[in-house]
Amino acid sequence: MDRIVDLFVPGRVCLFGEHSDWAGAYRRFNSAIEPGRVIITGTNQGLYARVKACPGRLRIHTTLPDGKRLSEDLPLERERLLETARAGGFFSYAAGVAYAILTYYDVDGIEIDNHRTTLPVKKGLSSSAALCVLVARAFNRLYDLKLTPRAEMEAAYQGEILTPSRCGRMDQGCAYGQVPVLMTFDGDLLQTSRLSVGRHIPLLVADLKGHKDTIRILADLTRAYPFPVDEASRRVHAALGPLNAALIERAVAVLRDGDAAGLGALMTEAQRHFDEVLMPVCPSELTAPRLHAVLADERVRALSYGGKGVGSQGDGCVQLVARGDDERRQLAAYLEATWGMECYDLDLEPPRLVRKAIIPAAGFGTRMFPATKAVKKEMLPLVTPAGECKPILLAIVEEALEAGIEEIAIIVRAGDEPFYEHFFRDLPAPEHYRKLSEKARQACHDLAEIGRRITFIPQREQLGFGHAVYCARDWVG
Repeated sequence: MDRIVDLFVPGRVCLFGEHSDWAGAYRRFNSAIEPGRVIITGTNQGLYARVKACPGRLRIHTTLPDGKRLSEDLPLERERLLETARAGGFFSYAAGVAYAILTYYDVDGIEIDNHRTTLPVKKGLSSSAALCVLVARAFNRLYDLKLTPRAEMEAAYQGEILTPSRCGRMDQGCAYGQVPVLMTFDGDLLQTSRLSVGRHIPLLVADLKGHKDTIRILADLTRAYPFPVDEASRRVHAALGPLNAALIERAVAVLRDGDAAGLGALMTEAQRHFDEVLMPVCPSELTAPRLHAVLADERVRALSYGGKGVGSQGDGCVQLVARGDDERRQLAAYLEATWGMECYDLDLEPPRLVRKAIIPAAGFGTRMFPATKAVKKEMLPLVTPAGECKPILLAIVEEALEAGIEEIAIIVRAGDEPFYEHFFRDLPAPEHYRKLSEKARQACHDLAEIGRRITFIPQREQLGFGHAVYCARDWVG
């Protein structure tokens, strides 16, 4: 009767501010350096996983984008996990995060089945960081650690830096999901805030199929820190400091307005500044002939508002702001046919305006008597178009969640809370559970997962629909 949790973690794209994250960290040594600021967003693509308890073990199965399956099975022992993390390799990230979680929390083992992966690997979209966040979130959700996305992000970061990888904190920003996030790096202090998007903006990320040496790029750029020693290094400080901060401020505004044309123009401007100041510091990597050829392509310009490089820049990936959904499809087809590139949709979406829903379910059901003498009216059976039989209340809750509602309050008669908590949160008795089909068992766990997003509010007196809604005034906020 293991509890099963389904998870999805996206990758990460840096929209603006690349390199200012590590530059801002140098404020520990030079307070004259401007705090680093970046805007990231989660990708449409990511890692899908199913998680359950596995006493005393860290067991992980991964499905690569090409369908290949990899597995690892480790004892949940801190020394062994640390050894695996430091040795490097595909599963070193999972071992590192498990070590970090064990350091601070009293948890048991876990089995993670990453059964589907749509996020490309080693394309600058933070696939390793997504795996780290996935492991942190798996422990968090399975053992109810009550970690915020920011805390999951920190656990993932502490785990990844135990490996030979030398990532920055920006990569773990995928913990925030598929929303733009402003991140500010002030020495060791990291501040994050979600950004609003005024209307849907379609972007396209394309693999340039080129070569880039991120280590070389970082080595050349970091020579300017922490103290500038010549005019070139002073220009690097300015580009990653005050000039970047001003550009980020404008980017926040165009995102808030949902201005796709403005966003594309700003990306083109950002790329121009990057080329003028940073390209001469590392010309072997940042000249990036394929990147600049694509950005200069007349057909690409006709279908997009503008674009720029991704991540550390170089000939890794390019991101383009499409003029519309149809233009994005045409752009992807053109890049694939003409340049041989793999393309990935990226959508910036407005926030959902409605996050909470109230469902009154405290009535006596007098109009459906005598049926409601045996069964509460909201629990009467309904056969769905898929042929499943479920209570009416569950069908309503599922529809609300599918529509994007994040939290639900159900108004119930005072004293009936245990009945609903048992239905939504408890698994059947073992002797009953064993008789269920695999599909029905999964439905049990899905129901328990839904229950985590429901609050039951008692109505002391049944004084009508309006009063039932009024009972949720404190919960609504």
